[in-house]
Amino acid sequence: MVMKKVGIAPSLMCADFINLGRELDVMKAEGADCFHVDIMDGHYVPNFTLGPDFCRKLSGYSPLPLDIHLMIENPEEHVPLFAKLPGAWVSFHPETVWHPLRTIALIKSCGARAGIAVDPALPLSAIQDMLPHVSYVCVMTVNPGYAGQALIPQALDKLGAVAELVRERGLDVQVEVDGNVSWENIPRMVSAGADLLVAGTSSVFDGKADLGANLRRMRAAINTALQAARL
Repeated sequence: MVMKKVGIAPSLMCADFINLGRELDVMKAEGADCFHVDIMDGHYVPNFTLGPDFCRKLSGYSPLPLDIHLMIENPEEHVPLFAKLPGAWVSFHPETVWHPLRTIALIKSCGARAGIAVDPALPLSAIQDMLPHVSYVCVMTVNPGYAGQALIPQALDKLGAVAELVRERGLDVQVEVDGNVSWENIPRMVSAGADLLVAGTSSVFDGKADLGANLRRMRAAINTALQAARL
C-alpha cells in the first residue's frame, strides 16, 4: 500500500530572522513542502506580522511555494500584491468579505492557488459551498493571531469533519491544519485527515533542538502516525 503524503509547512513568523537565509536553506534541504507566511493587519487579528515586500524577497530566494495566509480585513484589496507571486498559494478568512466566491476567483485570476482559512468558531456549514472552488482549506485549531497558543480541542473534530467532507465529495482539496501542531498533537491531526501541517513554536521551532533535527523528527512522527492509522 502506498502511504499518504502529508506535507510540512514551516511557519516563517516563528523563524530566526537574523539567520533567515540559513534557516530557509535548512528547511528546503530537510524536505519542507512550502513556507507558511502569516499576514496580519492589527485589525482582523490583534497583531502585525509580515508583508508583501517580505514575500517578494522570499519568493526570489527560494523555489518552494509560499503558502500565504491573509489574516486581514478587506483581503480583496490586497490579494494582487501576494497572488501574483510565482507559485503562490493564498488563503483568506471568508467571514472578512461579503462575497467569498469573488475573492476566490480574484486569487485564481492572479495565477495563485486559492484557499480558505477556517476560524475555530466558524461552522462547517458556512464553508461547504466554497469547497468545490478552492484548492485547499486551512483549518485553524487556535484563534488566529499569535504563535504558541493552546489547542482548542473541538477544532480537531472540525478538522476531521472537513477531511471527511472532502473525501465524501471526491474533491481535489488539500486539508491544512494550523495551530499548536505540537509533537503531542501531530499524530491526532494526521489521524484526523490533515494533508499539510503548519509547523511553528510547538514543533520545528521549539528551540530544544536544531531546526534540521526537528524537521527530521516531524517527518518521522508523521510517518509513524500514517502507519498507525493505515493511511
